Amino acid sequence: MSMEKIKIIIADDHQLFRNGLKILLNAFPDFEVTGEASNGEEFLSVLRNTKADVALMDINMPEMDGIEATRKGVRLCPGIHIIALSMYGEEEYYYKMVDAGAKGFILKDSDISEVREAILTVLKGGSYFSQELLYHVIQKIKHRESESKSASLSKREKEILLKICEGLSNQEIADTLFISKRTVDKHRANLLGKTNSKNTASLILFAIKNKLIEI
Repeated sequence: MSMEKIKIIIADDHQLFRNGLKILLNAFPDFEVTGEASNGEEFLSVLRNTKADVALMDINMPEMDGIEATRKGVRLCPGIHIIALSMYGEEEYYYKMVDAGAKGFILKDSDISEVREAILTVLKGGSYFSQELLYHVIQKIKHRESESKSASLSKREKEILLKICEGLSNQEIADTLFISKRTVDKHRANLLGKTNSKNTASLILFAIKNKLIEI
């Protein structure tokens, strides 16, 4: 019986970039690029007519940018996992992309193996941040010293937050810390509440901002 392929849409306004990425992704036997778009409007119409698990989304596109396309795409198709394709210098958009519902960030010049890892991570329910991008975000944040809100987190919550930042699932965190998955679920819910985060990606940004993780 053949495995269901992971279906991917690429939204980017540079056709050469899309073509290259499509060839590289289709070379994996378990991946299939099922749609392409050159702007947000096109992406939404592709999404309406195409089955897809993951969308790789350029942030800066004409007519409708990646932020709006992500927000509308997630509403249109709640099962879609959106990963932002970013260039250096777009750090100011990350919070907006996370808010819109993006689950990961990769640099446009990433190695294809990192793109693959990002796709598999978000499909498992995780968040993926390119290490290089994190490094840039941290450099930016270091210039803007933010007052640390981390004091209100318990030692255990900080411990769990670090594991989340390492990309572990709740079950994996439970196994590592020898506690039940239910306990981890509860801690994660508390973390989201205390840090005012919508999802794992925003938790990771919180941890970076408050210097809870060193990259």
